Amino acid sequence: MIVSMKKIAVVMRDSQALPALEALRSLGAVHIEHQQPPQGIDLNAIQDDITLLDSAIGILSEPAFVKVAGSQSDNLAQDWKFVAKHIVDLDRRLDQLSEYLIGLRSRIGQWEKWGDFNPGEIQQLAQQGLYIKLYQIPQKDVDKLPGAVIVKKIFASAGFVHCVVVSRQKIDINFKEIALPKLGLQKMKERLYEDGRMMQIIKDDICKYIAYRQDLIRERGILNKELEFARALKGMGQADQLKYLVGYVPSDDENLIRDTAKTQGWGLLINDPAEDDTVPTLIRNPRWVSIINPVFKMIEVIPGYNELDISFWFLIFFSIFFGMLIGDAGYGAAYFLLTLFAHKKLGVKVKDNSVFILFYILSGCAILWGVLTATFFGQEWLPQSIKPIIPALRNDKNIQSLCFFLGALHLSIAHLWRFINKMPSLAALADAGWILILWFAFFLARLLILGDNLVWFASWLLIAGVCLVIFFSHPSKNILKSLGRGLGTLLLSLVNNFTDIVSYIRLFAVGLATVAVADAFNNMAIGVGFNSIFSGLMASFIIVVGHLLNILLGPLTILVHGVRLNVLEFCSHLDIKWSGFVYRPFQDKAVN
Repeated sequence: MIVSMKKIAVVMRDSQALPALEALRSLGAVHIEHQQPPQGIDLNAIQDDITLLDSAIGILSEPAFVKVAGSQSDNLAQDWKFVAKHIVDLDRRLDQLSEYLIGLRSRIGQWEKWGDFNPGEIQQLAQQGLYIKLYQIPQKDVDKLPGAVIVKKIFASAGFVHCVVVSRQKIDINFKEIALPKLGLQKMKERLYEDGRMMQIIKDDICKYIAYRQDLIRERGILNKELEFARALKGMGQADQLKYLVGYVPSDDENLIRDTAKTQGWGLLINDPAEDDTVPTLIRNPRWVSIINPVFKMIEVIPGYNELDISFWFLIFFSIFFGMLIGDAGYGAAYFLLTLFAHKKLGVKVKDNSVFILFYILSGCAILWGVLTATFFGQEWLPQSIKPIIPALRNDKNIQSLCFFLGALHLSIAHLWRFINKMPSLAALADAGWILILWFAFFLARLLILGDNLVWFASWLLIAGVCLVIFFSHPSKNILKSLGRGLGTLLLSLVNNFTDIVSYIRLFAVGLATVAVADAFNNMAIGVGFNSIFSGLMASFIIVVGHLLNILLGPLTILVHGVRLNVLEFCSHLDIKWSGFVYRPFQDKAVN
């Protein structure tokens, strides 16, 4: 649930600003709202240091370096800036050499056909009256060159002859002259070798600083904390000899702020946030619901303060959608084992293990659906003795009907939630109307797509729902105005309700495609057979590639379809716009 917030204003004398910020930081409860843009030379200097550390840490985190250990000195705290600058300078030099070597390799490839020669000697000969030039001449025109020159053909390519022209006088030949390189071929190769060796020396030098990575990360956390403090100080409001700070605290921390203000002698004003205030969002849920948080962090969405927290319903339906979209017990078991492996390898290093618990649950849902439908790495290859626990789930029409039912149920929960929140306002009845319309859309989808008969009471659902929406969407003493606005709302959203219900059929379509791909690869492998070692290897390769493709595409499928149904369809009916930003308290804890 979204935690209720209080807006506070803390007022103190100018001389109390620093100790006041220290005291507030030790509380770790106030999300500060700057009263003026925090700026200044000192802020820029801290930010530059953080940027330097980010660059150095990023370099040490590259795959080429992370596996290499190095030595560590005892005085990094004093020399961190030198270390960071040195790492960045080494990496910049490495990039320059890498770019140069790319061009050098290209030039070596270009001049290898010409053979080795010394460009400097050619220039010296020109000073002594012997001119040597390189040309690219069409093959048909080579014999037309003046007789006073000596032509030495080097190689031919694409209808052109690349040749050396020697003369005692300066002459102009009306063909493409090739400029001499700065270095001869052998010198280029020596330079390539030396620069490659220098790159390896630089890499080894960078590797010596790998052991400093955690120290640099720690230093960055300290600087981030220092920057936060400086921004809080610069962002405070000023009025004569007084300074004031404005922010937000969770309601359950209100007494803590009051007690601190009394102790410190501050002026304190606490109010409920106004409608136009930009209030941060703090979400607290039971631990078992919070396991869905990694999904929200991945897609980077957070509800606004005045919106609703859908974590519980997201977890429930996302798990159902995962099971249906993956739809295979074999794949579910693969995800479970991969999660178990990752948990054992990384569980000690990760502070929050909720992502592992979430994937255990999601994998379990896929296994459960696969068991119910008798789907184990496909269906067709299984013997007849293995039958689905619920045979109806192997019928396409039943699954499509189930998808429409889930859609109607899911979206009805959204409107029921809004109905409860609006009570006792008459506007709540409009959401009751939308629930009736959604269930009419459910029966209409079954009629148009599945060919089922429209049950007799479906029309009454539509009529009752339309009346409730028109009369109570915008209740007003002016009946005509209320009806007009209600009719507008109905016309804008009526078709969307039907299309939203139908969109849940993606659960059937994607799940069916997953099974179809698995069966297709299984049949290909069976067609190749296992009659010989070669055919057995080929069949095994086909099976592994086919099922690995499904396993790899599964998470992408969930992200595109499973998340969409919750974040878009469900939330649009809840009127959630994901306009929030995270509550970040001003605190002692360093931010890395």
